[in-house]
Amino acid sequence: MNAMSYKGYLARIEYSAEDRLFVGHLAGIKDIIGFHGTTVDELEDAFHEAVDDYLAMCEKSSHPPNPAVDGTLTLQVSPEVHARVIQSAELAGKSLNQWASEALERAAIR
Repeated sequence: MNAMSYKGYLARIEYSAEDRLFVGHLAGIKDIIGFHGTTVDELEDAFHEAVDDYLAMCEKSSHPPNPAVDGTLTLQVSPEVHARVIQSAELAGKSLNQWASEALERAAIR
């Protein structure tokens, strides 16, 4: 995966061969914030500017910059995966919630 990080924000980066541009979008926010550049330096500058502009806009409009999350996550998986996850948690001596939280923490991008 191609990603950039700035001020705690992550962006997914793709290359558009048709436009000959690197294109990025902020990840993990409800608002749609995109940016682009023809070089990595240009892309990075545009990313920083997009984050700074986003934060300024949020402050000016009293709109919170990050989505409100409460720590609750609901997942739907196949019964087979569900059974294996329960078994894995029990074998590790952990609750399903603790085991899943640790697995997600290990898998999440920092």
